[in-house]
Amino acid sequence: MALSRLSSSSTSTIKSNLIKPISTIFTLNRSISSDTTLSIETSIPFTAHNCTPPSTTVTTTPNELLNFFHTMSLMRRMEIAADSLYKSKLIRGFCHLYDGQEAVAVGMEASTTKKDCIITAYRDHCTFLGRGGTLLEVYSELMGRVDGCSKGKGGSMHFYKKDSGFFGGHGIVGAQVPLGCGLAFGQKYLKNESVTFALYGDGAANQGQLFEALNIAALWDLPAILVCENNHYGMGTAEWRAAKSPAYYKRGDYVPGLKVDGMDVLAVKQAVKFAKEHALQNGPIILEMDTYRYHGHSMSDPGSTYRTRDEISGVRQERDPIERVKKLLLSHDIATEKELKDTEKEVRKEVDEAIAKAKESPVPKPSDLFTNVYVKGYGVEAFGADRKEVRATLP
Repeated sequence: MALSRLSSSSTSTIKSNLIKPISTIFTLNRSISSDTTLSIETSIPFTAHNCTPPSTTVTTTPNELLNFFHTMSLMRRMEIAADSLYKSKLIRGFCHLYDGQEAVAVGMEASTTKKDCIITAYRDHCTFLGRGGTLLEVYSELMGRVDGCSKGKGGSMHFYKKDSGFFGGHGIVGAQVPLGCGLAFGQKYLKNESVTFALYGDGAANQGQLFEALNIAALWDLPAILVCENNHYGMGTAEWRAAKSPAYYKRGDYVPGLKVDGMDVLAVKQAVKFAKEHALQNGPIILEMDTYRYHGHSMSDPGSTYRTRDEISGVRQERDPIERVKKLLLSHDIATEKELKDTEKEVRKEVDEAIAKAKESPVPKPSDLFTNVYVKGYGVEAFGADRKEVRATLP
């Protein structure tokens, strides 16, 4: 069951990926069909609160597993490269990386459509990529260039892709959850059979606005799914120091909850499918994704003062989401070690090409500072301090 893949001479194909959403670049030419159904057990059982958990047997296909491997490898490489760009001062300001948590973003996409909405906090690069964003848009935005997803004006914390149901990264801790419940209200009002996933971290789990939004969502049976990405450290504070009850899937009390191994992409896929069905029929539910970030909270945080290096390396060795999929591909004879290494090389090339192209993108003009402030037709004049000189008139 060999894999046919891009040759080293297929640079035009690789370049085309810079302006297209990520997609599977594998095709199977072995005896196994790409859509053969495989039944795989999740790493650990789900833990449920006020609901019956889904089956631990997840169905998948060789093609889906290959796609998982490619997408998570691309996300991992993208974030590692962003680390280097930040240290080179090509990315400035805040920058929160997602490496280690890729299975959450990828597993969610496996059970959703672009009609479903996702809104998250500031660790948003991989969520944007999973929603159909491109590497060029990612790096241009990170470097403040006009080809970025927010025209270079949002930066790391404010990615956005409305046409794919991604309503952005948000820098105010927990503030995206009420907005997410508002999106769910709109979905119920329009009766379009879609749901909203409002993502937040364990550090935001104690926010009052979260509980207020959840209360309204439960009263009105909104199709809202609150997803706590529990990477166990809110900035530099361990969960047990910040939360009397770190069982975040139970925190909704009257709302059902499910604890999921967020390092297992198939477990995430199964849990999200279950949650979506529940939310459409019964209203809100909480998912706690037990995951882990390899980098510090942000680039200003070395990430090793409040946890040991042994802890980080232990998670990498025992729970890494990419390695887990890699083992499945090898054990089911879907791919060989060499083929997967070739894929990783192609991913590096994709990322390098995207960075080079993003560096060529111009920075926004100074006049762009005055755009996207008011709805067109509702502009205002900006004056100097003495109110005699008009500096700009907004469109």
